[in-house]
Amino acid sequence: MKSVDPYLNFNGNTEEVFTFYRSVFGGELQLARFSDMDTGDMELTEEQKNGVAHVALPLGDSTLMGSDVPEAMGTVTAGTNFAISIDADSAEEADRVFDGLSEGGEVSMPLGRWNGPSASACAPTSTACSG
Repeated sequence: MKSVDPYLNFNGNTEEVFTFYRSVFGGELQLARFSDMDTGDMELTEEQKNGVAHVALPLGDSTLMGSDVPEAMGTVTAGTNFAISIDADSAEEADRVFDGLSEGGEVSMPLGRWNGPSASACAPTSTACSG
């Protein structure tokens, strides 16, 4: 296993939060907006298109990651607005970990490959997903 990192979700203020984190921890933000990505059939307002689809702040051997959650993707509730991102050494390890974490839970997003700043899979406390 290469790493296990936190992934935080916000209701439109991710950039503000991560700018604060950068001011405290230092480092450089890696940021992608929804307007930079193919969002498929998801309908987004102009404000949401400018939202953060993915941000990463490398911190030593860890990376703090996050994103805004447009209304079309659901509602963010404080206390459940996080996941863990797992960077596996192999596809087999990713499958094993995903299967173990999703057993008995509700999968909100199937395991897949992310072609953004970091490729990873994640699993909130009771839901498995890919990042």
